[in-house]
Amino acid sequence: MNKSLSSLFLALTCVAAQAQDFKLASSDIQDGQQLGENQLQNGSGCSGRDISPALSWSGAPVSAKSFAVTVFDPDAPTGSGWWHWTIVNIPANVRDLPRDAGNRDGTKVPAGAVQGRTDFGSPGYGGACPPTGTHRYRFKVWALDVDKLPVDRESSGALVGYLLNAHSVATAELVPIATR
Repeated sequence: MNKSLSSLFLALTCVAAQAQDFKLASSDIQDGQQLGENQLQNGSGCSGRDISPALSWSGAPVSAKSFAVTVFDPDAPTGSGWWHWTIVNIPANVRDLPRDAGNRDGTKVPAGAVQGRTDFGSPGYGGACPPTGTHRYRFKVWALDVDKLPVDRESSGALVGYLLNAHSVATAELVPIATR
């Protein structure tokens, strides 16, 4: 019995260590810092460019079979937050997304990846344009235990979020802000 507990503890320690090694980085956004004009929305009173930032990740668990990236504003006054971007089924050998990978025509997504429908009503990256106050934008990469999730361009952020939580083996995030 004691040997079994030791083995379980070792396994859990390894999983926790892998999760701590999983990192998300960007040359365009910084944790806790104001989003730049490129990442802001072009509309709704904002004059941004709706360009998704360059993102890269490292230290993914060896068990990752695919990746996903989401951008979520938990501070939106909707009662359920606001999905700014979902992209899933990123192949396991991909470790970065170039700037503007979230363009609405989908020409810069990795082969096989799918952008889901955001709360703006269409697939692709929708920039930040918060109502009055400061909002946090959770740019998160997910390491998943499946090659593909059953989603398409019409899949809502809520559905994608549910599936990601069901298949996540690790996550890493950057949380910049936007104030208006």
